Amino acid sequence: MTGSAIDPLLAALAAGDEEAFAKVHERFAAKMFWAALRMLEHRQDAEDVVQQVFADFIRARARLTEVNDLSAYLFSSLRRAAHKTATRRRRHPVANTELATDSAVVTSERMVDSPNRERLGRCLAGLPLKQREIIAMKIDGDLTFAQIGEVLGVSPNTA
Repeated sequence: MTGSAIDPLLAALAAGDEEAFAKVHERFAAKMFWAALRMLEHRQDAEDVVQQVFADFIRARARLTEVNDLSAYLFSSLRRAAHKTATRRRRHPVANTELATDSAVVTSERMVDSPNRERLGRCLAGLPLKQREIIAMKIDGDLTFAQIGEVLGVSPNTA
């Protein structure tokens, strides 16, 4: 949103336009899932987080006209939800069989032709969460560094 003009999509969302919500879901759901999977390394958690973000998004529709960047807004919500889920997982771990190398799933499904995909998956899984988040938002979410900076509350150069 620039100046005082309201983005027509955000206005339609705020008004409860179901078609507008469907467009946003179609545009962002897959990107958000892949980013969540890279952050959380657990398919079910990633699916749950994306579903929660969209449920919260619908409930917050009255405030959507105040949103400046829809991508940054959704990925900020995704990041918060992923952090809550990661915290819950640390407190209540699941059996290792349930966490079966979903990071390898990310790389094998997204980069099928890469001869080093398993190694890359292990390397990405070994990164701290904050670094995985940045990679997930850039690669999986297609966010700019300015948007990532907005999500993280840092400058684009820091992102």
